[in-house]
Amino acid sequence: MVISKYLQLAIKASLKAGEKIMEVYNSVIEVEYKDDKSPLTEADKQANDIINSFLLPTQIPIISEENKQTDYSIRKNWETCWVVDPVDGTKEFIKRNGEFTVNIALVTNGKPVLGVIYVPESKVLYFAEVNKKEGFKVTLNSHQTSIEDLMEKATPLRPKQGVSNPVQVVGSRSHMSQDTLDYMETLKATGKDVEVVSKGSSLKFCLVAEGHADVYPRFAPTMEWDTAAGQAICNAVGIEVISKETNKSLMYNKENLLNPWFLVHK
Repeated sequence: MVISKYLQLAIKASLKAGEKIMEVYNSVIEVEYKDDKSPLTEADKQANDIINSFLLPTQIPIISEENKQTDYSIRKNWETCWVVDPVDGTKEFIKRNGEFTVNIALVTNGKPVLGVIYVPESKVLYFAEVNKKEGFKVTLNSHQTSIEDLMEKATPLRPKQGVSNPVQVVGSRSHMSQDTLDYMETLKATGKDVEVVSKGSSLKFCLVAEGHADVYPRFAPTMEWDTAAGQAICNAVGIEVISKETNKSLMYNKENLLNPWFLVHK
């Protein structure tokens, strides 16, 4: 199995960022709040600096939650860009429940082409390239594992074939909206039982990609950096991430970086 230089770079960046995040996680966590009231920790800032240090030499522009956003008048001319969330699930990080991730995706013409999701607390890594139609998962012994070693241990992601009964629906621990509850009621109306599977951060995409859930309805606000890596991993194994506005795949590097509501399913 051979992976592209950009996927290798994204993996290396995520592992190095994960190592730094765990240093902060295992110390006293000091929390600031941004203008939109979302929490910010030293882990977000330090992980962002590390990821930038890996990605900037590619000369591909970066959209990161923790970078100052470039004006759309410039961004609209970007054919390819990185989309990064240094710590996805900062609330989970602060709660110390382990369900936070490093998300790194490469987007070309508005579509994710590769994605990495790293879970620093458990050292679980998901990665995929969409054009190769394969995604992988590996549990590492160390944040310093080499690309060669992790490739040897990685196993292919296998989503479910067909829909189970009960239907396993991914729900957020922190953001279960009324629209999501209504969606589950429509499933029940078709005669299906529904089981809710909860995870924090971008791990909700991974649940569907690795066959631990059937569908992930997200009818609550997310930003592009929350979803790009997860979408790449899902798309690589045949899972769609469909906008409720357009009924087509979620697109990236939009004028407004806020995502519409979406549905992740086979």
